[in-house]
Amino acid sequence: MALIVLAADKGAPGVTTAATALGAIWPRPVLLAECDPAGGDLAYRLPAADGGVLNPARGLLTLGAMARRGLHPDQIHEHTQKIVGGLDVLAGLTHGEQASGLTWLWGPLGRALATLPDADVLADCGRLGGHPQLAELTTEASLVVLFTRASLDHVAHLRERLQIMPREPQVGVVVIADPRQYRTTIDEVRRIVAGTGRHVAFVSGLAHDPKGAELLRGQWGGRLDRSLLIRTARELGGRLDAQLRAQESAESAFRAREQAARSPVEPSGGVRP
Repeated sequence: MALIVLAADKGAPGVTTAATALGAIWPRPVLLAECDPAGGDLAYRLPAADGGVLNPARGLLTLGAMARRGLHPDQIHEHTQKIVGGLDVLAGLTHGEQASGLTWLWGPLGRALATLPDADVLADCGRLGGHPQLAELTTEASLVVLFTRASLDHVAHLRERLQIMPREPQVGVVVIADPRQYRTTIDEVRRIVAGTGRHVAFVSGLAHDPKGAELLRGQWGGRLDRSLLIRTARELGGRLDAQLRAQESAESAFRAREQAARSPVEPSGGVRP
């Protein structure tokens, strides 16, 4: 199914919170994978499905140890855990120093996640640029989503990042926006992004909602469902889903045209020579 990379340039403004919120409302089976070489914190942030704690040693680290002998998509779920709400997660590295021994992993991991047969994958990649080898994973994605805040420094870094990113895969931008100026903020960033001349699939938003983020760490449902975070995550999830479906349709049409071009043309009347 589809691999969607979620990342940022300046710091990582709410990428993990956004990834978790999107996982909570995703319309199909989904895996949330922590792929930040600097280390992840899902194991310390979210409770396990049984109310206990996640095992921080089970996830990308154990997968990396096994993957030295080859990595197949079917092996991914051997290293996942369930968090509250039933979301499957692949916990990340516990600290950045571990990434130095896994520089070879990102390409095979990207290919495995992109071809996972039974679920889409939301890959929280943290900050781009600090670990160049992460490009081997992002190049396997169907879509890369860059998160930014509306501050001058964040938008400046976003603009520079867009200028140096490859043309493929497709890129979208999400603004973590103050609910009081939500649409205005998104429109302003959209104008700046358009000025770069770089084609961007969409510019959308996600509410900056600290209370909703705190609710996301506890028992899901009730007040969380009504939070601005989840309400805007549903809008964003719908946008991402529509973008992925449009890309799939375009790719299917392209393959059909290629197939037709390769097929032999029968003479008129259907009689073969």
